Amino acid sequence: MFNFFDKLKNTVSKTAQALVGNVVNAVSDEEEFSEFLLDDMEDLLISADLGVDYASELVDKLRGQDRIKPSQVKEFLKDEFIKILDATGTSELQYKENELNIYFIAGVNGAGKTTLIGKLAYKFKQQGKRVLIAAGDTFRAAAEEQVDIWSKRSGADIVRRDKADPASVVYEAIQKGKKENYDVILVDTAGRLQNKFNLMEELFKIKTVIDKNAPEALRESILVIDANTGQNGLQQAKIFKECVNLTSVALTKLDGSAKGAIVLAIAKELGLPVKLVGVGEKTEDLKDFNSKEFINALFE
Repeated sequence: MFNFFDKLKNTVSKTAQALVGNVVNAVSDEEEFSEFLLDDMEDLLISADLGVDYASELVDKLRGQDRIKPSQVKEFLKDEFIKILDATGTSELQYKENELNIYFIAGVNGAGKTTLIGKLAYKFKQQGKRVLIAAGDTFRAAAEEQVDIWSKRSGADIVRRDKADPASVVYEAIQKGKKENYDVILVDTAGRLQNKFNLMEELFKIKTVIDKNAPEALRESILVIDANTGQNGLQQAKIFKECVNLTSVALTKLDGSAKGAIVLAIAKELGLPVKLVGVGEKTEDLKDFNSKEFINALFE
């Protein structure tokens, strides 16, 4: 039986090769760490999208010590990566039974945000929850239509007002959610990074509406990042963190990407846990992130 771990291992295989395989193959046959070997290892970690600072920090731990040998690099990296992911806190999506739960979903256009919302709606519907989608990306017709299609596919309801003020759509969704006893509201938002000021203003307005009308219901502010963007994903995370108080990350399009190490770079730089991961194109291919499973899949 092709179980989830097998699928995850297959999904992260390119990242595993870039982040673990290439590094281990380059150093494991050597008896001691030389400066040349350490520089080579650092370059490989950087090219695997671990980030310059984090790659340098890891290599510095090996410099001038004699406890860890090149043949033990695999175990060393595995321990370090687990520590970084565990330091971000729980990877479990926050949810309270018998209450309204709001999830603020942010991310640049093209990151897979709307698809993630649809899959997350399906995930909650499969658990028997009443789900409402607030179509807050109101100025991009394609986004409106896409989220509408996903709402029908997942069985969720939707509040959609094309060209309306996004904050007013979210306000309407909150009132409907409270009045009609919904369990979950998924808030879609715009992601036009090319105009940072407008984006920040819009996201801030939506966040203010939630804070005023249902502050106790906001469970997560989730940043959706396309795994293929690598270090650009880290820059996106920094910008969105300025706009809203992000609580977690959802990583999409991990299947086929060699840049999944961005998970570790974000954990290291911003302290944000990854809570959801896309491992395929099917509706059910959105999974809860498990740091130990992810690391084990990388190092298997």
